[in-house]
Amino acid sequence: MVLNVPFGDMKVHYRAIQKEIDEAVQRVIASGYYILGPELETFEKQFAQFLGANYVVGCASGTEAIYLALAAFGVGPGDEVLVVAHTAVPTISAISMTGAEPVFVDIDPKSYVMDVNKVTAKLSAKTKAIVPVHLYGQMVDMEPLLALAKSKGIPVLEDVAQATGATYKSKQAGTMAECGAFSFYPSKNLGAFGDGGAVCTNSKEIYEQLLMLRNYGQSKRYYHDQIGINSRLDEIQAAILAAQLPFLSGWNKRRHEIAQKYTQGLKDLVITPHEEAGRNHVYHLYVIQNNDREGLQKYLADQGIGTLIHYPVPAHLQKAYSYRGYKAGDLPVTEEMTQRILSLPMYPELTDAQVDYVIEQVRNFHLQNPQAQLVCSSSERASNMALQSR
Repeated sequence: MVLNVPFGDMKVHYRAIQKEIDEAVQRVIASGYYILGPELETFEKQFAQFLGANYVVGCASGTEAIYLALAAFGVGPGDEVLVVAHTAVPTISAISMTGAEPVFVDIDPKSYVMDVNKVTAKLSAKTKAIVPVHLYGQMVDMEPLLALAKSKGIPVLEDVAQATGATYKSKQAGTMAECGAFSFYPSKNLGAFGDGGAVCTNSKEIYEQLLMLRNYGQSKRYYHDQIGINSRLDEIQAAILAAQLPFLSGWNKRRHEIAQKYTQGLKDLVITPHEEAGRNHVYHLYVIQNNDREGLQKYLADQGIGTLIHYPVPAHLQKAYSYRGYKAGDLPVTEEMTQRILSLPMYPELTDAQVDYVIEQVRNFHLQNPQAQLVCSSSERASNMALQSR
């Protein structure tokens, strides 16, 4: 029997918290206050408390969160920003918005995030910021990266779009560097019902810069101290996010449970996600590798299972960034990975029956097509599973 398992399902998400969402939206509509009001202030304070950060500034999207933080650092034309190519292109778009140029660093083959050991070789006199992307829900190895950046006097901005609630040695993603940029795109671990984003910081100076930059550079109404943009998290989205925030830890726990089930069921046939020691992976995405991604994707679609590829073409090989002069082979780990990765359904509302069905169908495909199997070594698998069970 074919069981429908969509890649994502915002309708089931809404139904699970319909009462809280409806009350939040109606409260805002009835208030007549829709921009830069009390709902935003409340959410910013609550989210800052959740993160353990001094300040949070809501903005219109995750892309603009990155842009605003870089602008607050003073990044602009002629500067370079170190970042990975294995990320959603909006990360790179935000760098381009400042006028700076992206410089791409290869990734670690196990965690899929920035390989900190490859950062030094990419530094130059033009490097004005480093943007580690906490991809799929797992954080970059932050301590050595921050130590290197501090020794060079370079600010760091954490891209936390896919890792809200993840931790590194008990420290929340986004709170370890000068700033953390968050996306509240609807499918994120904490998602709005539209676009939204935020920047967190412990610096009062940066906080005050962000408040102005997101609102036309105004220090007070109609007094513009610097060039800014219109990037405000509206009251309805702020209220919706505040209504969901108490559920976030539970949702992340459920994501981890689903990930454990996937890994237990698939580890002997495909490469499953690796959790680094001391890092709490929140599984925004569950990404496997095999040797016949297209075949597996088509087979799963025929069985009613939705999948996606995050991401098929790395940023350094995208047409939009061809002017940077990168070519195939420049980031070998990134390029190899992007040929084999496939994201399985991952959201907290998935039922155990749906998860078991996905496992069953992925196994069926690989048992029928043994040439597609791709597994890590037994020692790597044992280490990975020990971390998964913590």
